[in-house]
Amino acid sequence: MIATMMLAAVTSPAVPADAETAIAAALTDSAAGWSAGDMPRFLAIYAEDAVFVTKAGLVRGKAAIAARYDRSYGKDAAKRGRLSFRILGSRGIDATHRMLWAQWRLDYPGGRQDAGVTSLLFERQPAGWRIVSDHSS
Repeated sequence: MIATMMLAAVTSPAVPADAETAIAAALTDSAAGWSAGDMPRFLAIYAEDAVFVTKAGLVRGKAAIAARYDRSYGKDAAKRGRLSFRILGSRGIDATHRMLWAQWRLDYPGGRQDAGVTSLLFERQPAGWRIVSDHSS
């Protein structure tokens, strides 16, 4: 019985509830930054060495991710839309990593919407929980 409990603790690490709260708050703030056209605020959730997975390949580093978003959306609110997330689930990897799955949604002027799903790997860093890997489709 004790061996089984120890194995369970090793194979499914617990992540404190405050991690989930902090990550959800950071995601909400990031979306608010996007919607306001404040790209530094939107990107604050990314680690400096984050990797963004695209159909064309990997975008490495926060600066490259910022440049990609700037090329695609710029400062045009009509192109950017209003971003929101609905968290679908999460899983603790270890004490400093957490996987999160969410649905993203963009609401544009005129009522058009886009939506998709994202897988985000977070790492606890000195500045807080940061995205180290983003795969959105």
